[in-house]
Amino acid sequence: MNRLSLLPLIVLLAHCTSPQPGSTPTSLPPNSRGLPQIVNVSAYDPKERQREGRSYSENDVSALRANGASGLIARAGKGGNLDTKCANFLASADRQGMLLGVYYRLQTHVDAVAQADQFVARAQALARSRSWNASSLLLCGDFDANSRLSDILRFMDRVEARTGVVPVAYLENSAHLKILLGNADAATKAKLRRMPYWLALYSHESGAGPQFPAPGNPKGLVNQYRVWSDWTLWQYGGVDWEGGRSRPKVYNHGPWRFSPYFGNLDRPVERNVFNGSPAALQSFWQRHGLPLK
Repeated sequence: MNRLSLLPLIVLLAHCTSPQPGSTPTSLPPNSRGLPQIVNVSAYDPKERQREGRSYSENDVSALRANGASGLIARAGKGGNLDTKCANFLASADRQGMLLGVYYRLQTHVDAVAQADQFVARAQALARSRSWNASSLLLCGDFDANSRLSDILRFMDRVEARTGVVPVAYLENSAHLKILLGNADAATKAKLRRMPYWLALYSHESGAGPQFPAPGNPKGLVNQYRVWSDWTLWQYGGVDWEGGRSRPKVYNHGPWRFSPYFGNLDRPVERNVFNGSPAALQSFWQRHGLPLK
């Protein structure tokens, strides 16, 4: 993203009493520049309460919606194990009229195709499990920072072969992955680009090391990977576990000065912005999602 002047809080039209899937929330948190906000969750959520404010659970995510989240992406599994709260989180988000998605954390100690098969089976079972208001379930692969290129490609190919959907690629700010993907041949890079890039960057200072300087901002991280021309999703808010307590780590530099907490929530949550308009978000979700209707 270019360094533009920080826009004021954008107030949007109030949504109706019964929101439609992915409908525009009443307002967007400050510093998002009007970009749609997406929350991602796992079995570790919700984190512990840390201040006064609204709370949420896997059975009630109305506070996420009220604070401006247009969608929710729940972890379906990790390294051969399924998440226990995924279905409840999705059902709760669906009742709030949010866009729905699932991601799978690919790990190197389990075969990539076996993990893709588990992911697809879980996504298909979720699609059949109830009558959804949402029209599609976004599919995402969360690739371990030490992943092999062959595993990333095999996971992508297997998911697409079984669903017809090219998944989104979530990549950490990882020197190993930057070297691996950046040095791939042109044909491999073209294949990787079919997966929209979901980046993780929580600080303008993170990622500095012997091979790369700190990328500074999302565009800098895109350039270090040398695969995509731009990012699609940016996880700007993450959570570290330190001393028995979760600690929010949130990008706060230049024109992007996000709060450690999401709106008036009483605890940290992992969150993202989509690089486009609400209409573009809807189109993206359909294109990379498993149909639910």
